[in-house]
Amino acid sequence: MALTSACLAIDAGNSKTDVAVVSAGGEVLGSARGGGFQPPAVGVRAAVDALSATVGQALAEAGAPPAGTAEPGRDEPDTAEPPVAHVSACLANADLPREEKELAAALAARRWGRTTHVANDTFAILRAGLPDDGSVEHGVAVVCGAGINCVGQDGSGNTHRFPALGRLSGDFGGGGGLSDEAIWYAARSEDGRGEPTQLARALPGHFGLPSVYALIEAFHMGDLPRTRMHEITPLLFTVASAGDPVARALVHRQAEEIVAMVSVTLSRLDLLTTETPVFLGGSVAAARHPLLHDRLTRELAAAAPLAAPRVVAVPPVLGSALLALDRAGAPPGAHAKLRAHYA
Repeated sequence: MALTSACLAIDAGNSKTDVAVVSAGGEVLGSARGGGFQPPAVGVRAAVDALSATVGQALAEAGAPPAGTAEPGRDEPDTAEPPVAHVSACLANADLPREEKELAAALAARRWGRTTHVANDTFAILRAGLPDDGSVEHGVAVVCGAGINCVGQDGSGNTHRFPALGRLSGDFGGGGGLSDEAIWYAARSEDGRGEPTQLARALPGHFGLPSVYALIEAFHMGDLPRTRMHEITPLLFTVASAGDPVARALVHRQAEEIVAMVSVTLSRLDLLTTETPVFLGGSVAAARHPLLHDRLTRELAAAAPLAAPRVVAVPPVLGSALLALDRAGAPPGAHAKLRAHYA
């Protein structure tokens, strides 16, 4: 039996994916977690195939028939009723409007819901941070996790965003970018081209290797999978906290990059003179590392005095689900029930 009024909420990040089936009243009926969502690396079809497995787990837990499969006793899978009413998907790597349209078409073709909406995953952070009563409809959100992005809305229908394609579009940082930078400085420290840094000892030591050269060789030759690069960012913060100038400079630069993105967004939306919440999400920004968080808040206060930074610690899938409830015109009690589940 189809969950005719339920929605399917998806938050698919670079490193992990969360899916929830949510009733019109805000009850979480089923959920599942899967791996990262990376269409640029594997292609749209393969990425959506992997996502489909996670969606299937959540739907099964909610008691729905598999998407695209007929109800018992029927043999017309193409005309079977979609399991839910609406799909709200906030996806990493949906960085350009063109990509959003392509991914929306790919998800709609899976017939998980009668309607499908796709947005960049940073919009999930923004919606999770905003109140449900409509008292504040403008804000800025930053996600700094595996990657980095920033979006904003002025409450009157206008939004601002960055391409967020990494160095190609002028970005700096995120966990992936910081890991690359840390190895770069460690390599140059060891071979004499750069200034000394404790990163040259800490990074290979963490992986049980004798040198940065050995670490580079291990990643290059596949002895260490690239997925383990994410372990370098916490090491960077540890070395920075111990006072290493090179590591500290990288952390400070990350803070300055976040402030720059927020400041530009506020300016483009004409919000610099309006008290505006700035929501910080993602594994790096939400961790409240003192070196990063203190520098960020201090510089943001100087650049945009009316900006109010707030860490969003709830799972971003909450934002995707709230967007679905908004679309359905759900009563405030539904939003409150959903938030209570993820509190």
